[in-house]
Amino acid sequence: MSEPAVDTLTEAEAVAELARLSTELAHHDALYHTEDAPEISDADYDALKRRALAIEARFPTLTTETSPSQAVGAAVSTQFAPVRHGVPMLSLDNAFDEDEVRDFVARIARFLKLPVDEPIAFIAEPKIDGLSASLRYEDGVLVQGATRGDGKTGEDVTENLKTLDSIPRTLSGTGWPRVIEIRGEVYAPTDAFDAFNAAAEAEGRRTYANPRNFAAGSLRQKNPKITAGRPLTFFAYAWGEVSEVFAGTQAEALEAFRAWGFQVNDRSRRVEDAAGLIDVYRQLETDRATLGYDIDGVVYKVDRLDWQQRLGFIARSPRWAIAHKFPAQQATTVLEGIDIQVGRTGSLTPVARLHPVTVGGVVVRNATLHNEDEIARKDVRIGDTVTLQRAGDVIPQIVGVVLDRRSPEAVPYVFPTHCPVCGSEAVREGDEVRRRCTGGLICDAQIVERLKHFVGRRAFDIEGLGEKQLIAFHERGWIREPADIFRLARDETRLSILRNEDGYGETSVRNLVAGIQARRTIALDRLIFSLGIRDIGEQTSLLLSRHFGSWAAFQAACLEAASGLPSPEWTQLSVAHGVSPRVMAALAEARLGDADPWPDAPLDQKIALAFPGLAAPARRAIATLATDWNGIRRLAQVARTEGPSATLGEIAGITGVGPVAARALADFFHEPHNRTVVEALIAELDKVEDAERPKSDTPVAGKTVVFTGALERFTRDEAKARAESLGAKVSGSVSKKTDYLVAGPGAGSKLADAQKHGVKVLTEDEWLALIA
Repeated sequence: MSEPAVDTLTEAEAVAELARLSTELAHHDALYHTEDAPEISDADYDALKRRALAIEARFPTLTTETSPSQAVGAAVSTQFAPVRHGVPMLSLDNAFDEDEVRDFVARIARFLKLPVDEPIAFIAEPKIDGLSASLRYEDGVLVQGATRGDGKTGEDVTENLKTLDSIPRTLSGTGWPRVIEIRGEVYAPTDAFDAFNAAAEAEGRRTYANPRNFAAGSLRQKNPKITAGRPLTFFAYAWGEVSEVFAGTQAEALEAFRAWGFQVNDRSRRVEDAAGLIDVYRQLETDRATLGYDIDGVVYKVDRLDWQQRLGFIARSPRWAIAHKFPAQQATTVLEGIDIQVGRTGSLTPVARLHPVTVGGVVVRNATLHNEDEIARKDVRIGDTVTLQRAGDVIPQIVGVVLDRRSPEAVPYVFPTHCPVCGSEAVREGDEVRRRCTGGLICDAQIVERLKHFVGRRAFDIEGLGEKQLIAFHERGWIREPADIFRLARDETRLSILRNEDGYGETSVRNLVAGIQARRTIALDRLIFSLGIRDIGEQTSLLLSRHFGSWAAFQAACLEAASGLPSPEWTQLSVAHGVSPRVMAALAEARLGDADPWPDAPLDQKIALAFPGLAAPARRAIATLATDWNGIRRLAQVARTEGPSATLGEIAGITGVGPVAARALADFFHEPHNRTVVEALIAELDKVEDAERPKSDTPVAGKTVVFTGALERFTRDEAKARAESLGAKVSGSVSKKTDYLVAGPGAGSKLADAQKHGVKVLTEDEWLALIA
């Protein structure tokens, strides 16, 4: 089913959609940045991100610190020590066509209030498809190296980075600041990558899908000697924390890097205005295959550093830079089969098995087919010649079928209605595009997948208990649920068996037990995420933990919500097209008698008389659901008596959570076997740590600010950027929740609203004094 356009969403629909997108994006961020195992294409990811940002732009009040617009990278793994970046390593906004590049240049000119004939100089440089890294030098000596991580905190990979010949241990030349963080990209040249893979395949060792995954995996080795044996190199292109100014332009900074001993990309160019940027892009697109390293676009940066400082940042990205992405790469091959994979939540996912083909330098054997509707829409059949699209370093997608090569014997694919693993019925619920196995805990695919999720990096992160061990222990009947993992750590009979088996021994068993015991204390958000509840991702778990604070409060709310689930009829009504929360409220408030007071009136007139406050679109929505007076009365009764409990509504009302995730929690705790599994797990833990409340030390952190009037000391964009950088939330309208109204000359209705609500009004000078 196609998604509804963002401009047609009600606020309630937007809340649910943004929560879904946030969960999905956080999942893919973790796979890409932390696990180096992406499962969707860059193009699909970008589409999800654009939709989320469009919703936030239309409903600014839905934006929180964990919203997609604020996210950078993914959570840091515990494999390496954390490194707090002195200056955050932010990501870039994307442009996908030339018109968006021209808009980017025009926005900069407007923000800086430049004359129409004043040119804007940029540095255009290839966007390397590798792993971002930051190198800290003190008095010219490399003292620390880190990955980007989540943008604020990275991983300490200093010793690994020191093995790269392109990274100087000591800076050359002169003029470098006492402290400077040099930033750039670690990558693998394509020839060296191909040679490594060929040798690894011949020796039966692990091979990598592409240079980006190879670079990320090589840099994250626990043993630096392994990294030293990998063909990695480093391009320098930016900087973070710096003790003193060392350049006036981006171009001067790159020349300084070169003089200090770094490799700087020779294809970087200084150009002017949109036409110059587009020329560089077209040339790099033409030369892309001959560069000797993978790129997925071109990065544009304003050259003047004083202009960069004025332009500042929007949420997770700078205003003065943008990434112009290349289009997808394509090839054709034969679809040899369709395999059905069963996920940890029981979802049945079709994967195309392909005749191997090279797309963009990567040998592709599988492609995603998403779901059964996608197969039907594209009419993909086994034996078809299909067109593949690779829009990044991930599993590609099938764009379409080459119909003139279709065999006369090819028949439409029939999607299975039963789970291929356990044989249970596979069903679709409501508007779900995925079919799901109903086997639950009797389905081996789901049991192992749920346990893998439970011990994963972002959940309990139990060292020494990976997929291989889980499968083996599950097959023996030792681990059937999370609590069994902790029971195993004190089961001397089973541990003795392990000590005498190949692949284990005393040391490995001791390490396994230590890894399990270390996780008997767990943070609340990790515990919530570990349960693998559908629609409850990492970000939603964090929001829930911060809202409830403790496991006891969270569990009590979930149990209460589970006892107050809405009826199926109420759920159907609430998600019907055109039925907003306001329509539901109007239905619930109506008191309609058994007898029709307007027996001769047409249906639309009855609805207008019964609900005089509703607009015409809302009345039409009701008319599609009720055919007569009794039908109208039934809708009102359902809305009034069969809805969710107040607690379920409270959970749904948490900013960033929404009704879909709230219902998923209630459904989970409504099942007795789920409650039994959770209670057994909690009994095995020593402590569930309460959520840490967000901290900030600015006078406006957490405050809501509105700017109005003709501001004279700064532009409206500059004012907003500064306020948000200090932790304030900037709104476009005044309400009783507003903390400050900053009013310039000519303030009108917003000033009147502020006075009505008792909001504190500040002049520009008073605002500057407050934030200083």
